Amino acid sequence: MLKKVLIANRGEIAVRVIRTCKELGITTVAVYSDADRDAFHVRMADEAYPLGGTTATESYLATDAILAAIERSGADAVHPGYGFFAENADFAQAVHGCGAVFIGPGPDAIEVMGDKISSRLAAEKAGVAGVPGRTQAVMDPEEIIAFGNESGWPVAIKAAFGGGGRGMKVVSKPDEAAEAMDSAQREATAYFGRSEIYLERYLSWPRHIEMQIIADTHGNVVWLGERDCSSQRRHQKLIEEAPAPGITDSVRNAMGEAAVKVAKACGYVNAGTVEFLYQDGEFFFLEMNTRLQVEHPITELTTSLDLVEWQIRVASGEQLAFNQESIARQGHAIECRINAEDPSKGLFTPSPGKITILRQAGGPGVRTDSGYEEGDIVSQYYDNLIAKLVVWGKSREAARQRMLRALAETRIEGVATSIDAHVAILSHPDFASACHSTRWVEERLDLSELEIERPGSAQQLQDGTADAAGTSERGPVSMHEVTAEVEGRRYQLKLWMQDPLDSDDATTGTPGRTLAARQGSNRGRATQSPRHRASATLGDDGDVRVPMQGTIVKVLVGVGDEVEAGQPLCVLEAMKMENSVNATTSGTVVDVKVEAGAAVTAGDVVMVISRQGL
Repeated sequence: MLKKVLIANRGEIAVRVIRTCKELGITTVAVYSDADRDAFHVRMADEAYPLGGTTATESYLATDAILAAIERSGADAVHPGYGFFAENADFAQAVHGCGAVFIGPGPDAIEVMGDKISSRLAAEKAGVAGVPGRTQAVMDPEEIIAFGNESGWPVAIKAAFGGGGRGMKVVSKPDEAAEAMDSAQREATAYFGRSEIYLERYLSWPRHIEMQIIADTHGNVVWLGERDCSSQRRHQKLIEEAPAPGITDSVRNAMGEAAVKVAKACGYVNAGTVEFLYQDGEFFFLEMNTRLQVEHPITELTTSLDLVEWQIRVASGEQLAFNQESIARQGHAIECRINAEDPSKGLFTPSPGKITILRQAGGPGVRTDSGYEEGDIVSQYYDNLIAKLVVWGKSREAARQRMLRALAETRIEGVATSIDAHVAILSHPDFASACHSTRWVEERLDLSELEIERPGSAQQLQDGTADAAGTSERGPVSMHEVTAEVEGRRYQLKLWMQDPLDSDDATTGTPGRTLAARQGSNRGRATQSPRHRASATLGDDGDVRVPMQGTIVKVLVGVGDEVEAGQPLCVLEAMKMENSVNATTSGTVVDVKVEAGAAVTAGDVVMVISRQGL
């Protein structure tokens, strides 16, 4: 058995891995960015080492920094979690090169299946048909247009080295190809460190069904069961369930056998997921995720297996203690991804900030996997997943009702969350009767009337009922936990010291700002950077204000351009997702206050439009 595991990730998945390691008696090592200095996964681990930097590229995608932490800590294994380097063959090889075990498949399997293009070719060789598409990387928008004209519109652009909907764009017509390609490449680079993309036919009303497999080093490969992940928005999953409703045993067995064929075709070892699109009784190979999936808990609840434990055991050289015939699946499980997003009007706007209240649901058959505790910061720089709420019931309907009860019990304040959207989905007759598809949330579910109260509104801040940092005055001297980094290792010390140091900015996760610096002479008021302060008054229809905090990645218009109401003006990246900032009125652009790379906060004016007729 492995002795010391470094988790090369953050948030919920890092906490999840740490918990199983502790149950197995394995020492855990966390790594962290500057923004995550006091994050929950850091507090949970036995040891922690800084990576430096704030963005993912500067920290969790910095290979040299992670390898240095492996060496300093003496870890004998690395668990990559999901996202970041989880499907990066070069990283896996680098881990092996420094003498540690990579808890996942070998570099060769990652190379084949981590690249969605080569995985399609491998699946075809194994006799498993894929979604109609191209098996070459896209280099020019004209290739997208040619494929769409030949195969039919719409067309799906996908990140060749990614998953989870990141870097995926749907192109409905030829004149959208260039911008969609540009956006997909930016997202793929930001989240996976690789910009390659490829094309697939976008099916009309498919369901997203994935099959969990696990393989050991002794030649045993089994499928554990399928999951339905069809409730999606922006091609990212909101709700998953196991088993997939309405799937017959014959289809389930055929899908499981196809997944095993794909895994064997690339010599796969450890846990993995083979994904399919299912429509009209047929299923097509979509991709293989060479890692643990976000939604793995619903398979755990229906099989009574700890997948992280078996990842570690397989990486330690152990043989699977079960075979295909002995796997028993019972009941029904549902998982809701509770994200820091405002689902009002169906927009799912990112909502970074400080979690002021976090109350988890309890009771029979309820599980919450979270990367945060009350008082923690949800940073704009990383994924917006706060927690995964998972329930089990004897039947699908029992699980659905239990999830509605658990959602009602869950209380999160300080940031907006997707909870109300989950309730709307679970309560809808289409979901109850399993008539939904991957396009259902965005095309059929009407969230136009959904309106939730945004936390920390501008009026509250101006009234002084809450301050911009969510902090309060404390006594002049008190006991503080202080983070110290000595020779590259994190230590937590308790010291009597004078206030007022606070570890993180509640909105950005930027460390090291004092309350005095944060509040200045305008305590209780929302402030803006002078560079982005609005030149027009609040409420002027000509002001174009960003709805969320993030980074401007592209400016689409310039001074003097004529624009129409609703026209995209710039692209804002928040929590690894790109959002279009549109004109609020028709007119002429008279001022552009930002450029690509500029950081903005919610409410900042990025442009001014002179309205027509004035």
